Amino acid sequence: MAATSLKPLIAVCQLTSTPDKEQNFASCSQLIREAVQRGACVVFLPEAFDFIGSDTQETLSLAESLEGAQIQRYAGLARECGVWLSLGGFHERGKDWASTRRIYNCHLLLDPTGHIVATYRKTHLCDVELEGRVSMKESKFTNPGPEIVPPVSTPAGKVGLAICYDLRFPEISLALTQEGAEILTYPSAFTVTTGSAHWEVLLRARAIETQCYVVAAAQTGKNHERRTSYGHTMVVDPWGSVIAQCQEGPGLCYAEIDLGYLRRIRQEMPICTHRRADLYGRVTVLKKPLPP
Repeated sequence: MAATSLKPLIAVCQLTSTPDKEQNFASCSQLIREAVQRGACVVFLPEAFDFIGSDTQETLSLAESLEGAQIQRYAGLARECGVWLSLGGFHERGKDWASTRRIYNCHLLLDPTGHIVATYRKTHLCDVELEGRVSMKESKFTNPGPEIVPPVSTPAGKVGLAICYDLRFPEISLALTQEGAEILTYPSAFTVTTGSAHWEVLLRARAIETQCYVVAAAQTGKNHERRTSYGHTMVVDPWGSVIAQCQEGPGLCYAEIDLGYLRRIRQEMPICTHRRADLYGRVTVLKKPLPP
């Protein structure tokens, strides 16, 4: 009797990042090591895994370049553990830092040698004013990313990179899926107000309309005196079912990725071939160079 092949296991982290970068790294490294002990081949960290500043000035002062010490430490951790890392939202001082004094919200994918195989800079910036409830102006200190990055092949499947507020724009998920994505990632730091209203329904919608696995690592709890995050880290399968979810507080959830199941869903309900590009066009991935 032929042995059944094991399905790849992923681990998804839930964190409470603070302005303390050392404490945050200690928390992340502990969760990554725990996930590797369990057998995960890819570990997903949320947006702002490196830190969440208490104000704009602190955020800008704590930001680093991709060549800085923080990413080098994660590269070393990937090598030591022999694992893929999705670093879901790094406060990056880009090459234009000296002229713009603004940062990028950068999602990095590291392979088990510690090499950066993809960098996606958040394209949709969260400028939201819900009177008496939420006030955010990401564009005050962040540059919008210039491109959608094609999916990357990993041991768990082809991963498409996005970040948090991108979840509200189905165009990016469609573009990534048309480029071959099987797993869509939305590392996030949703507020309690927006998260309780929209988090799960948006994640499930993106999974259903693309027939992809959706992986959403999240910030949770009190990040500092003026910031509390929603949490509810989860994994949704291509049918739209929630197959893994974190409880309250920092921790991990795990999910097996069954690409055979994904392919069967796409074959039985071939949404991709039913799209009417002749009526409403086709979403495509357009590459633009970073500013000098």
